Amino acid sequence: MGTRFPHSVYRHGSEPDVRFTLANERTFLAWIRTALALIAGGVALEVLGLALHPGLRLAASLVLIVMGMITPALAWFGWQRSERALRLNSPLPGSLLGAVTGVAVTVSAALILLAIVFA
Repeated sequence: MGTRFPHSVYRHGSEPDVRFTLANERTFLAWIRTALALIAGGVALEVLGLALHPGLRLAASLVLIVMGMITPALAWFGWQRSERALRLNSPLPGSLLGAVTGVAVTVSAALILLAIVFA
């Protein structure tokens, strides 16, 4: 049992129902897919060179790419916190990842809208 990674999670509590552990892992993987989509969207926005205001287009791309970089780290910490809570039979912790991602996408969309208006 001591060889499982990360030790900071698996040294606590007891094994939860495997369905909950797998659901937690699926959530983590969904956030990884979201990160890939954010990065791809940011890259595509800039590489396609659409006839938009270049500064605003670049800013929107950077918001998406940076959020795509931050998402996996936040998802990993969220997975750890949830898995530890499952092992300790504690309430699941809340997550700001959805809200932060929503704000980043909204900011990027607003920048794209402005880039279209000022093109």
